[in-house]
Amino acid sequence: MTRALVLFAHPCEESFGAALHREIVSTLECRGWDVDDCDLNAEGFQPVLTAEERRRYHDEGPNLAPVQDYVHRVRAAEALVLSFPVWNFGYPAILKGFFDRVFLPGVSFSIVNGKVVPNLTHVRKLAAVTTYGGTRLRATLAGDPPRMIVKRHLWHVTRPHKTRYIALYDMNRATDAQRASFLTKVRREMKAF
Repeated sequence: MTRALVLFAHPCEESFGAALHREIVSTLECRGWDVDDCDLNAEGFQPVLTAEERRRYHDEGPNLAPVQDYVHRVRAAEALVLSFPVWNFGYPAILKGFFDRVFLPGVSFSIVNGKVVPNLTHVRKLAAVTTYGGTRLRATLAGDPPRMIVKRHLWHVTRPHKTRYIALYDMNRATDAQRASFLTKVRREMKAF
């Protein structure tokens, strides 16, 4: 049985993002996966890296204390699925804060002889399911930071066998039919993931 950590970052339960999140979780559970459903907003995750946390950021061991439970959840995952909207060409602050506070030295990477070495290689599958208000062209012209972070940085610290980036662009003008089609695509992708 595959254990998946699903990181969900949207504050509104009535949103299309929440519908995507529910589809991800239900599809993976129907496949028999053990899903750790981490709704960052519902759990009240505090995304701000404090001054004290920054001061001991490189002090492996003590740096884990404020986020120990989340570190355990990340370390237990064999698959990581991100479910979030793209806002201002980036992650919602709560998801960015999760990476700032939980993907610490000794957790997601180590520094060996001045080089970053991945620590999350037990994560065999990595996926992101997201929506963009703007078009793919606008995102590309802005460098598409969320896609690049998933496909480069998160890929580097996990080295998964399978990576998927599933995005609905131009959400601001998407029709009901386009949203329904995207939900179907997400279901299909999670069945094959």
